Amino acid sequence: MKARDFLEIDYLLLLAAIVLSIIGILFIYSSGISSTGEQISSEYVRQIIWAAAGLVIALVLAMLDYKKLYELSLYLYLATLALLVYTYFFGRVVNGSRSWLGIGVVGIQPAEFAKITTIFFLARYLDMSRRGRNGFLRFFWSCVIVFTPMGLIFIQPDFGTSLVFIPILITMTFVAGVAIRYVVFLCAAIFLTGFLTVLPHWQTYIMRDVLPPLTILSNIRFIGALILALAVIGAISLFGYLMYRKRYFYWFVYGTVVGILSLGASFMAQKFMKDYQIKRLIVFLNPDVDPRGAGWNIIQSITAIGSGGLWGKGYLQGTQSHYRFLPEQSTDFIFSIFSEEWGFLGGILVFTLFLLICFRMIRIMKNTPDLFGSFIISGIIGMYMFHFLTNVGMTMGIMPITGIPLLFMSYGGSALTIAMSGIGIALSIYIRRYDH
Repeated sequence: MKARDFLEIDYLLLLAAIVLSIIGILFIYSSGISSTGEQISSEYVRQIIWAAAGLVIALVLAMLDYKKLYELSLYLYLATLALLVYTYFFGRVVNGSRSWLGIGVVGIQPAEFAKITTIFFLARYLDMSRRGRNGFLRFFWSCVIVFTPMGLIFIQPDFGTSLVFIPILITMTFVAGVAIRYVVFLCAAIFLTGFLTVLPHWQTYIMRDVLPPLTILSNIRFIGALILALAVIGAISLFGYLMYRKRYFYWFVYGTVVGILSLGASFMAQKFMKDYQIKRLIVFLNPDVDPRGAGWNIIQSITAIGSGGLWGKGYLQGTQSHYRFLPEQSTDFIFSIFSEEWGFLGGILVFTLFLLICFRMIRIMKNTPDLFGSFIISGIIGMYMFHFLTNVGMTMGIMPITGIPLLFMSYGGSALTIAMSGIGIALSIYIRRYDH
């Protein structure tokens, strides 16, 4: 990297990431203070070390030519899959999930690194397949690339982290020019799966009544019969489309396949999801169902954010965090502590910084003639924005609690390292935007 290239770094993008990391350190420090003013946690010290290391990694990646990742992406992807398999069998269990590797307090989450290596490999595949005529096969293999690590993470079980792969897939395939009907197909199947998964439990926990039409959604015989019926309708529609080439036959096939996948996936989710994961979805709909159990986090988080008002209570003056009402307050609920102490205006600052990162990356993506680099940026944008919207949304009670950290701000070395690595890759692409 030449000195001239160093001057061309997108400093606004880098500055936004650094400011968010500093804010995160400040409030991780605040989260470790008790009601008596005693510092009971040293997490902020480790976060400072990780932030410094992350900044160095970002600058090193900016100096390297990202195009070398084109050939390395397959090996990085396979290595990550191997790590995920190893973690499933031999990893350390933390908060009910076998998702960590390490010794003592030092550990890594391979799932975090899987996000970025999957982005690299999917970007390579989308670039290599861009001249292919079969759009469906292109979309199908993109799904295989993404759903393989996603499935390995889901069975750890780490439901929240596995969800991050969906916006990565959607944004990258959309930017790559995959037909919009395939992207809509995926979104519709995901939405319907979630709806059908929650519906049987909704009657039990919220309605507190039994509705036979909802009960049968948990009956394997009914699900099997319904899938079979849809399959027959789909097969007849497919035959009609092949024979007569009428568009309405195509959409019949489209709808039946969405229904079959959603029914099967929702049934599997009900069987394999843990009770606490189901409870998280239920209390999202109504936290008062279990106010001292699964609904406690949401209630206390909303209380903390609301008590901050416009200006906040002042730095280190929060009560919800210092009296330990908020669990996981340095990780999942860091935004709640921040909003209590810095208020609505502080929240606007965080929103602005994340939007700045997003807009600068969109600018880099649009100005990069290299499609491989453009696809990588789109995946990173999808990852960042999903983390931000989901984490902030769950602290406000408008999204289910999924255990997804707020990138740059939440405590955690693996998440911070990957977040800063994304910045470094974006800087590398920006610097070489005129290279051919």
